Amino acid sequence: MYELHDIVEMKKPHPCGVNRWEIIRMGMDIKIECTGCGRLIMLPRREFDKKMKKVLEKATKE
Repeated sequence: MYELHDIVEMKKPHPCGVNRWEIIRMGMDIKIECTGCGRLIMLPRREFDKKMKKVLEKATKE
């Protein structure tokens, strides 16, 4: 579904006007970073699953 470093779109855009978030930590909680202003937000996995709309870009595997 989603993995570390994927770019996701949430249901509501960030107040800075950008709706692109990078997943930077996964576990019981998921930490996402706004790609526009760099704001970090940590959400419980259940809340993240409810608020995520879709995956925009998959992380490149190296």
